[in-house]
Amino acid sequence: MADIDLPEGTDTIINGAGVGDKTTHSSRAPDATSPYATDTGTRLSGGVRDAIKGGTDKLKSTANDRALGFVSQGIERSSGALSNVSALIGDTAASIDERLGSQYGDYARQAAQAVERAAGSLANKEPDELIDDARNLVRKSPGIALAGAAILGFAMVRVVKAGLEGGGSTNRDRSGN
Repeated sequence: MADIDLPEGTDTIINGAGVGDKTTHSSRAPDATSPYATDTGTRLSGGVRDAIKGGTDKLKSTANDRALGFVSQGIERSSGALSNVSALIGDTAASIDERLGSQYGDYARQAAQAVERAAGSLANKEPDELIDDARNLVRKSPGIALAGAAILGFAMVRVVKAGLEGGGSTNRDRSGN
């Protein structure tokens, strides 16, 4: 072996160490007995690669199943919430009749029916259908989708902030005093 300037504290060169590293001090390529000298440039055998691939596929499948489960729960909850809103609007229609007139009460009843139809439509959809509908909406109207995402993000931030403020140990009023 020729004299090679080694870094301080190093007394030997290990074959294959630093392969692909630009700081390697050996000009030799790894020999055929090196663990890194394979035709693909990786040390992983086919069995290990297959095991890792199988594990990632299983993880993806599990994540997909859980996400669909969460979407299903969200659909159920959203449908129930819309039904409650519809009932609330319908209940206030009589009060609107008395205060503003029957024309406005009719508008409220129509709004309640529209919300109830939306709740029923949402409840009858499968998660995959809902995801496809959302994708189609984004493709057809990206501006509306972006505005909706901004509104939802704003609402979520407000809910989280309200939860954090309500869970604090100090007794501050809303003005921060």
